[in-house]
Amino acid sequence: MATSPGSGDEALAASSPPRWQLDQIYPGFDSAPYRADKQRLSDDLGRLQSSIEDQAHLQHAPLRWLEHCIDLLNSVSDCHENLDAYAYARYSADTSDDAALREVNHIQQLALPLHPQRVRFRQQLATLADQLDELEGRSATIAAHRLFLHEQLAERQHQMSAAEEELAADLSRSGADAWSRLHESVTSQLQVAWGPGETRTVVDLRSLAHDPDRSLRKRAFELELQAWQSVELPLSYALNGVKGHSVILNQRRSYSDPLQRATFQSRISRAALDAMIAVMEQSLPLFRSYLKTKARTLGLPRLAFYDLFAPIGSTARRWDFAEAVSFVVQQFAGFSQELGDFAAHAFDNHWVDAQPRRGKIGGAYCISMPLSGESRILANFDGSLSSVFTLAHELGHAYHHHVLKDAPALQRAYPMTLAETASIFCETIVLDRALEQLPAAERTALIELFLQDATQVIVDILSRFYFERELFARREQAELSAAELCRMMIDAQKATYGDSLDSEALHPYMWAVKGHYYRHDMAFYNFPYAFGMLFGLGLYAQYLQAPEAFPRVYRSLLSETGRASAGELTGMAGFDIEDPAFWRSAVDRIANRVEEFSRLIAS
Repeated sequence: MATSPGSGDEALAASSPPRWQLDQIYPGFDSAPYRADKQRLSDDLGRLQSSIEDQAHLQHAPLRWLEHCIDLLNSVSDCHENLDAYAYARYSADTSDDAALREVNHIQQLALPLHPQRVRFRQQLATLADQLDELEGRSATIAAHRLFLHEQLAERQHQMSAAEEELAADLSRSGADAWSRLHESVTSQLQVAWGPGETRTVVDLRSLAHDPDRSLRKRAFELELQAWQSVELPLSYALNGVKGHSVILNQRRSYSDPLQRATFQSRISRAALDAMIAVMEQSLPLFRSYLKTKARTLGLPRLAFYDLFAPIGSTARRWDFAEAVSFVVQQFAGFSQELGDFAAHAFDNHWVDAQPRRGKIGGAYCISMPLSGESRILANFDGSLSSVFTLAHELGHAYHHHVLKDAPALQRAYPMTLAETASIFCETIVLDRALEQLPAAERTALIELFLQDATQVIVDILSRFYFERELFARREQAELSAAELCRMMIDAQKATYGDSLDSEALHPYMWAVKGHYYRHDMAFYNFPYAFGMLFGLGLYAQYLQAPEAFPRVYRSLLSETGRASAGELTGMAGFDIEDPAFWRSAVDRIANRVEEFSRLIAS
């Protein structure tokens, strides 16, 4: 693998953030393989409907009926996921690509029958509920899909009639999904004047939060807020549309509140969520102490929001992409050769699109292409050490996909909570091994970078959780103006950051920044990050106790994420997530870093 710069133009190409290659997935929207898979999806959906409605087999050969339905659901899910992932990857890398947007819509339209078919499948499955244990004992296929089947029975308790569910799925394409696409399109193309003949996107501006020059950070922050203010009207309507959609459907589906649906999707109990949130709240003084120490180190009376990512120490240096690749691969290989080889394979085979540019959405994600057994990673690499850790994070997701790539689709569907565990664990690998290898002079900077991330995942995530909880409660009563949304976000940030941040320099438009708020199918996609970090830290503590054996244990845990609840999986690792003591033990590891940071600053 070529991970170090060469010379001349080749060196520049090697070190520049790359664009991904998608031809291995499909050569294009007009290609024969793409058209064939669209036809396959349509055909399989027709066969699935016939099988679900096959009353003769349901009544007289239930085992055969259920096995056949499971096989077709797996096939349909694989094909739909592959087509949808490819179209979305094309669109998210260039939101001005009209052909990609048309295909995103076309795939959604093509897959519309899947939602009512799953509704009907749950209804039919309910007639076999009393026989399910016996059928599992007679069929390896049914036994292997036990979790999926029992979740389908549970979800049936929260579904409308088949006709209503079909209408809801159809309307979402021009409703909540369209509002989400509006957010992506507006934010990916939003830019401001920076200098004579020069513009900056909001992604560019946000990346300057890592710059050592405070005046530059402040200027970028103020321009970013102006940019968000210029589009606050369409984005506030988009957010109201998405949340209004969710409120109505949650009520129609008899969820007691939006969190009931979110915990079900996350495969955790409300008791586990409450225990984690309570410990996060109890940890706030710890994080405020760290932020005040950082302020003193920077010679400030108090941090502003744009100081949260201010570098301390030698992390101010910029990384070129080739250095980042080499660094991540090396640290992964130190954990296990398999993980290192996997990361090298992903980079060598152009799975990563890391080049920031206008029209490309902000942030980062990893998406699975199941028919090829590959993933693709979108990032916006800016040369900061933080963006190096983002690559490690997304490669953690890709490795998770890799571990599960040979499993049937219905056994690859893991919850949001467990999705973030693998990614944050991989970040921790890179950080801890870097602390072992890099000079002592860089230790303070690295520990502080970890604390930056931990603050985001605990303190900022808690503010986003508070905001979304309040948003749902108020959206039930009326639509909210952009000014109200800003006030709510400021109140949420004050509640978590407290007196550690300048209350006049908070970020009122974080509701516009974070795309997770605009996903009607994933409400409260905030607390899973905290779950992932704290569970990941618990797993990493186990790794330190048995570094030779743990990589196999870790791989085994990942392989079960599609077949176990979060409680069951964490139980396999020896943890009780309904016990606050577990969450406190994970926070204690962060507290140790805060203490070390304070000692290093004082020395």
